[in-house]
Amino acid sequence: MNGRRASFHGRTHSHLDFDHRDSSQISLEQAIKPVQINGSRQRGGLSNGYTSNPRGFLDRKSSSPMLPAFMTSAPGKVIVFGEHAVVHGKAAMAASISLRSYLLVTALSKSRRTISLRFPDISLDHTWEIDALPWTNFSHPSKKKYYYDLVTSLDQDLVEAMRPHIATISPKASPEVRKIHQAAASGFLYLFLSLGSQLFPGSIYTLRSTLPIGAGLGSSASISVCLSSALLLQIRALAGPHPDQPLLESELQVERINRWAFVGEMCIHGNPSGVDNTVSAGGKAVIFKREDYTKPPTVTPLRNFPELPLLLVNTRQARSTAIEVAKVGKLKKSHPVVTNSILETIDKITESAHELVRGSGPDGPDEQTLEILGELINVNHGLLVSLGVSHPRLERIRELVDLVGIGWTKLTGAGGGGCAITLLKANTEKEDLSLLESRLDEEGFERFETTLGGDGVGVLWPAVLQNGTDEEGGEEIDQEKFLNAEGREGVEQLVGVGLQERREGWKFWHC
Repeated sequence: MNGRRASFHGRTHSHLDFDHRDSSQISLEQAIKPVQINGSRQRGGLSNGYTSNPRGFLDRKSSSPMLPAFMTSAPGKVIVFGEHAVVHGKAAMAASISLRSYLLVTALSKSRRTISLRFPDISLDHTWEIDALPWTNFSHPSKKKYYYDLVTSLDQDLVEAMRPHIATISPKASPEVRKIHQAAASGFLYLFLSLGSQLFPGSIYTLRSTLPIGAGLGSSASISVCLSSALLLQIRALAGPHPDQPLLESELQVERINRWAFVGEMCIHGNPSGVDNTVSAGGKAVIFKREDYTKPPTVTPLRNFPELPLLLVNTRQARSTAIEVAKVGKLKKSHPVVTNSILETIDKITESAHELVRGSGPDGPDEQTLEILGELINVNHGLLVSLGVSHPRLERIRELVDLVGIGWTKLTGAGGGGCAITLLKANTEKEDLSLLESRLDEEGFERFETTLGGDGVGVLWPAVLQNGTDEEGGEEIDQEKFLNAEGREGVEQLVGVGLQERREGWKFWHC
């Protein structure tokens, strides 16, 4: 994306016929290959309102196979520098982490006219009849949105039309759980109705996540990016990813995914900043700044951000972003000069870190530069403590890390609980790391060894991986295997994209 704003124009699409072959052998490139339409080459697509043929994609030969099962994946994020200052018009640096969400899309037979959203990690499982959904509202000429549109606000008429189809979700769950389920489902359904059509094939959308939910790590944005990319792939509105893809084309695909992921985030959060979905879609890191809340934020991608080893620790202490933000607002009102000085200093720290990252070579920062970044992390945390947004559990994590002496630690996000990040020193010994992790376990913390600054949204098409099994051509990931993967470790083992070495099969758009 490199600071450029993507621009999209309307195109006419028609249906796409596949060769008569086993669906698992259809590659992503073949599925979205250009087709000949009235003498011009264009990409095929499911009817998204942009074809003159009212039957669209489903007007195909009865012998054509269904699309193969496929997967999308997107990372979570952490705020590395600048939290709270960003609320007051300063810059913040956010980066992707290797903890990710995964979405498996399985097409149903032509006679099964339903869509299902399954998210076992939060016990959500709901099915809708496709023909009963409010297509009339979403396809009305005054309301219809196309895959290339920029949507900056939700249409409240469409939200109301969707409400009866959300109200029936998880009726026996507690009010708190039901609220979470309905928020997640509303993001999915708004995207499905906006990008799809009534002739859309029945499908099952199954989500798993290795990200802690509600810990300030961008889990909802990660899920929104997975859903956005999957639906755009299903309507043939994305090109690639493939190794020879031109940079500008790759940037356009990521921007398209990001725009619709932001729509999903609006359904869940109301008025999101956009930073979470931007990092999740593009990966690496961004500098994010919003000086005027009546205007869009400035987002500067940091495409040369290095991959760095990170220890992420969840305090398991519930926190409220609104409460922590209000604390700083109250302090600023009581002590404007002092508080503004702290916020300005945090801004300078973010600026200094940006300069260090920008000056790093392709192999990442040297040991001296890493030390300087670590010092900035320590100072940034101290200033956040001064603002009153830390917590005893966060300070205990810092104490344990400092006792072992293997890295630099700060809170990430709103504070008051949530998570802390530790940038590990270059010469960290495995024994020291193991000692720290055992102490964290003893005190009830949840920890993750992860990587900072990795890839963004990825695709596994078809859903087949080389997992060392006896299955010819690789292990096909189906609903049963995906649902039965035990916990985060099971999901990573089955479908994880990998850390230092990317698992063969997963492909990413690189900007």
